[in-house]
Amino acid sequence: MTRRVAITGAGAISALGHEWKSIRENLLQLKNRVRYMHEWDQYPELQTRLASPVDDFVLPAHYTMKKKRGMGRVAQMAVAATEQALIHAGLFKDPIISSDATGVAYGSATGSSDAAMEFFGLLEHKSMAKLNGTTYLRMMSHSAAVNISVLFGTCGRMYTTSSACTAGSQGIGFAYEAIRSGQQTIMIAGGAEELCPTQAAVFDTVYSASVKNATPELSPRAFDPQRDGLVLGEGACTLILEDWEHAVARGARILAEVIGFATNCDGNHLVRPNQATMAKVMQKSLLDAQLNPEQIDYISGHGTATLHGDIAESLATQEVMGSNIPFSSLKSYIGHSLGACGSLEAWLGIEMMNENWFSPNLNLDEVDENCGQLDYIRNEVRELRAQYFMSNNFAFGGINTSLIFKRV
Repeated sequence: MTRRVAITGAGAISALGHEWKSIRENLLQLKNRVRYMHEWDQYPELQTRLASPVDDFVLPAHYTMKKKRGMGRVAQMAVAATEQALIHAGLFKDPIISSDATGVAYGSATGSSDAAMEFFGLLEHKSMAKLNGTTYLRMMSHSAAVNISVLFGTCGRMYTTSSACTAGSQGIGFAYEAIRSGQQTIMIAGGAEELCPTQAAVFDTVYSASVKNATPELSPRAFDPQRDGLVLGEGACTLILEDWEHAVARGARILAEVIGFATNCDGNHLVRPNQATMAKVMQKSLLDAQLNPEQIDYISGHGTATLHGDIAESLATQEVMGSNIPFSSLKSYIGHSLGACGSLEAWLGIEMMNENWFSPNLNLDEVDENCGQLDYIRNEVRELRAQYFMSNNFAFGGINTSLIFKRV
């Protein structure tokens, strides 16, 4: 029997805030959280100085040194977001979490850079002086996922979605499939990423990072002809997915229902996006949800503000979804948080859907004529009662995801 999948809790660490009330207030100000990174001035060859860091994150004091020793910043943010989500769902310290009925599907592009520096000092300096027993645990790409499992005691399935920009959305999607098929009752799902200049260098070297360093408030500007690349962010977002009948039986508040998911791969190029497979993943998500395109009320786009990414995404969206569905991207507020973006964008979309409004694309003064003809939300909040919305993400390596959520 195919099971319905509810979302019953959410928690986040983001540049916009760490709970919906503050995030909502900041979204409605229609201002981004991008700033000049003076910390990066020590890298003179790095062209971009823009990012959207989480400047006020501190792991709660009840996480002792013993608990923290295997966690770098990315895992700490993931664990903090997960604790919030479990509390929100009414499942914190519930015995079902520390059982094989609960699994984890969580990802990040990488582990912690500080730990990598310790580890690769062996190769650079021929010395193990900085290595210790926790170095690899903090560096490994699945550090966030396994720390969540260990600290909250889950014994069920473990999916470690180290797939860059689709890590968070694949986490949600694989969690949905595990519950729908009856393999798990509850899944802790999402993604996290810590900000690092090495990540900025990745996009610097392929001329895809914004270098409008004097005007951080004007970047990124996805789908606009004046865009000059992405801006990095960081954060974490955890969603609690739950078997619908189990959630109803315990009287849980249900935020939304997950009804569609698809993921595929371009099989074509490591970094250049492919319109055809982007379109296909949306079609497959609609098929999984048993919906027609015109039934979708809002689309949360990936919106990297890169030339090829914006054009391919918008043309694929027009091809499958038409030109009349309201469309916007949240990266214009908090930059591209890589492994965290898929889950952050999904959750914020759910909250906005439940309040009958959606935020506009910031800095979209005019639409690039090479982009698809879409109903880009611009200039002001769009009041809209939505029943279904689609959230799309596309990653390096040609990994594509599309999720569909239903209002409850």
